[in-house]
Amino acid sequence: MEHLKKRNWRKKIPPNPILLGSSAVVALMMSIPIVYVAIRGIFAGQERWLRLMDGRIPQLLWNTLSLMVVVVFLAMMIGVILALGVTRLNVPGKKYFTWLLVMPLIIPPYVGAVAYIMIFGPTGLLGGIFPIYSFWGVAFVLTIFTYPYVYLVARASLKKMNPNLEEAARSLGLNTFEILWKVILPLIRPAMGAGGILVGLYVLSDFGAISILRYNTFTSAIYYQIGGYDNLSATVLSVVLIGMTLIVLWLEGWWGRRGSYSLSSSSQKEMEMLEIGGWKYLLLILMILVVIISVLLPLGVLSYWSFIGLQRGAVDQRFFGYLLNSLKVAVLAAGISMFIGFPVVYLNSRYPSKLTMFFQQLSYGGYALPGVIVALGIIFIFNRYIPFLYGSSFLIVIAYIIRFLPQGMQSGSASLESVSPRLDEAARNLGVPLWKVIGKVIFPLIYPGVFAGGALIFVSSMKELPATLLLRPPGFDTLAVRVWVEASEAIYHMAAPSALIIVIVSIIPIKVLMDKY
Repeated sequence: MEHLKKRNWRKKIPPNPILLGSSAVVALMMSIPIVYVAIRGIFAGQERWLRLMDGRIPQLLWNTLSLMVVVVFLAMMIGVILALGVTRLNVPGKKYFTWLLVMPLIIPPYVGAVAYIMIFGPTGLLGGIFPIYSFWGVAFVLTIFTYPYVYLVARASLKKMNPNLEEAARSLGLNTFEILWKVILPLIRPAMGAGGILVGLYVLSDFGAISILRYNTFTSAIYYQIGGYDNLSATVLSVVLIGMTLIVLWLEGWWGRRGSYSLSSSSQKEMEMLEIGGWKYLLLILMILVVIISVLLPLGVLSYWSFIGLQRGAVDQRFFGYLLNSLKVAVLAAGISMFIGFPVVYLNSRYPSKLTMFFQQLSYGGYALPGVIVALGIIFIFNRYIPFLYGSSFLIVIAYIIRFLPQGMQSGSASLESVSPRLDEAARNLGVPLWKVIGKVIFPLIYPGVFAGGALIFVSSMKELPATLLLRPPGFDTLAVRVWVEASEAIYHMAAPSALIIVIVSIIPIKVLMDKY
C-alpha cells in the first residue's frame, strides 16, 4: 500500500526543475575532472603509451598488485579471526576488545607509517631491527591499519547469524572447528569479500604511507610525474589505475552476487559461544598483540615525540597556522557537501528513475579513486578553463568535495529513507512550496544523519594528503602536509604534534562506524 501511494504521488507531482538542475550540476562537477583525465590519458599518443609500457607500467603493475594481494590476504585473515573471537568464541575479556580492535581506524596509515619510522627507521628507537623501508614494511603498515574494514563487516555479519544453524550442525555431530569451517565461514564469505574489497581499494588509492616509506606504486608515480611537469605521462598512468579500480569494483559486485547465503533470522535466541579449549588463550594473546602494535605503540611513540616537540618549540605560531588552514578547508568542504548533496539524495529517494540514479552514480565518481587523480583533473580544468581560481585554496575544497561527498550522501540517504514520503505529499497537497516542505518538515527529521555525514567529510578532509599536496597554493600548508614534509626529512619532533592532532580528530567517526556495524 505504501509503495502504491509513493508511485501515485510521484505521478501527480513531477520532480522540481530546480532540484533536478542542481542535481545535474553536482553530478557533472563530481565526474568531469575524472572523465577529463581519462580522455587526456587515452589520447596521450601512441608513442607515450609504448614508452611507458616498455618498462614503467609493468613494474608499477607488479608493485601495486603484489602489495594489494598481500595486504588484502593478511587483513582478511586477521580481521576474520578477530571478528570470530569477539562474537562467536569463548575468549576471556573479549568485551573489552570489541572497541579496541576498531581503534586503528583513528590512525591514518601515513601517520602510522611515520610512527613506525620513528621506531624502525635508521635513527629510530629500534633502528635496523626491521626493514621498514621495504615491500614488507609497507605491507605491514597498511595491514595493521586497514584490517578493521574486514573486522567491522565480518563482525556485523556474524551478529546477524541464525544460531539455529549451529545447533543443527551440532546435532549432526560436528565439532567446534568443523562448525567454524563448514557452517560459519561459508555464511560470512560475502562479508569477508566485501571487507577485502574495501582494503584493496584503499591500497590502490593510498599515497601517504607508500610515499613516506619510499615504495613506488601508481599513486606515487603519478604524483612525481606531476611534480616533474609531465602531466601527459601522469594521465596515462591514471588511466591504468582507473582501470584497475574499476576491475576491483566489478569484483565487488561479482563477489556479492556469488554469495547466495542469507544471514537474517527471526530467532531471538542468544548465541552460545563456541568452546575452543586452550586456543582461546592464544587468540587472547593475538588480540592483545594487535592492539599493542596497531594502537598503543604508534600512539605512545607519537606522544613521546610530541612531548619532545613541545619542549623544542614545535607548537608555535606556524603550527597553529597549519591547524587553522586544515580547519578552514575541512569545514568549508563539509558545509558545502551537506548543502549540495541533498538535492541528489532527495531526488533519488522521492523520484527514483534511471536519470536520478545516474546523477547519484556520477556523484560517487571520485570516492573510489585516488586523490592524485582527482587533483590532476582539477589542475587540468582550472588551469585551462578557470585560470583566475587556479592556485587558490578553493581548489583544495573542491577536491575534498569530489572525494568525500558520497560519505555525506550515504548518511543523508539513510536518514531520508526513514521518513515517509506521505509527509511530503500532505504538505504539498496543502499548497506548501517545496523549499518550505524541505526546510520545515524534512530537514528537522533528518538533520542528525546529515550532520553525521558532514562530520565524516570533515574528518576525511583533515586527513587527506595527496590532493592537498598537489593543489595547495604557495605557503598554504595543512597538518597532513606538515606530517608528510617533516617525516620525509626525519624531523620527528616537528611531525609528531601534527600527526597526533589528526589522530585525535579521527576519533569522531568511530562511534558512527560502531553503530552501523
